[in-house]
Amino acid sequence: MFKTALFTIFLSGVILLSLFSACTAQTKNTAAEKAVDVFALNKKIGRGVNVIGYDRDLWLSHEDGRFKARYFRMLKEAGFDSVRINLHPFHSMETESPYTINDSWLATLDWAVEKALKADLTVILDMHEYNAVGSDPAGTKDKFLAFWQQIAPRFQTAPDTVIFEILNEPCKELTVELWNPYYRQALAIIRQTNPTRAVIIGPARYNSVNALDTLTLPDEDRNIIVTVHYYKPMEFTHQGARWTPQYTETTGVKWPRTDEDRQAVVDDFNRVHDWAAGQNRPMFVGEFGAYDKGDMDSRARYTSFVARTAEQCGFSWAYWQFDSDFVLYDIDKEQWVEPIRDALIPKSK
Repeated sequence: MFKTALFTIFLSGVILLSLFSACTAQTKNTAAEKAVDVFALNKKIGRGVNVIGYDRDLWLSHEDGRFKARYFRMLKEAGFDSVRINLHPFHSMETESPYTINDSWLATLDWAVEKALKADLTVILDMHEYNAVGSDPAGTKDKFLAFWQQIAPRFQTAPDTVIFEILNEPCKELTVELWNPYYRQALAIIRQTNPTRAVIIGPARYNSVNALDTLTLPDEDRNIIVTVHYYKPMEFTHQGARWTPQYTETTGVKWPRTDEDRQAVVDDFNRVHDWAAGQNRPMFVGEFGAYDKGDMDSRARYTSFVARTAEQCGFSWAYWQFDSDFVLYDIDKEQWVEPIRDALIPKSK
């Protein structure tokens, strides 16, 4: 009787263990099915454009903005694959904890994501409050984290082609030493509701290629796309720009001036490629371009060369930007700036 009872207990344990193993295997299979191939997703980012960040009226009501819904489809038809939506939420959040984002701002965000996806564009949600966070990392930290506490669950059921970018161009007081632990707190918040969603992270010092070696990433999280921005040489790309005092009075700089100018781009991107290969991470050039004050022929040559060099290295990219400055599309005239468009998306021969 006692032996029979022991055998029954043993048999029950075996059955339970088998069921547990089967459930565990099923859970692993489900997780594997949900895992994102970030290299394939980076190819879907492909050729992109930064959009609507400085369109203040649009963030009050998308019906009043300069950027219209039809522009998403127009971008797709022109040959672009993605949009990087530049988000400035701080002015639309409560001034005290829990820093709730207002409904009109969220309505515009939902509208933009919906219309971009409907146009078959990959969408990057880029937290673009880099100036505020960079000027006061400690004072804005709770507000910065509150943004992701609200946005991450809002899009947890969105398709994989909605990608989060933790913060554009960490800079100023948000130093190399602060940035690595700083971004990980936001990443931990995102992973609570979006365990496999692709997240874009770049180095400090304005996402500089020269700071890439300072970026440390969690080895266990492979759903990360790394980003850098490229505006070198600044005396060309930012000549006449009022927000860069050292180049505001600079004029007449051509590109390329020498063969070394082209080689400098190649050398920079080769170093980025080697770093990415060593880390086994996909790479996204989230911004590049040359400001409107420069010579148009030079700007087109530069834009084309940077885009083609990035593609040869296997990087995705997003041009800065659709409207406002570095202009790709003249909304007032409702027409493309054709030399820039053709530099980004060459006409097929």
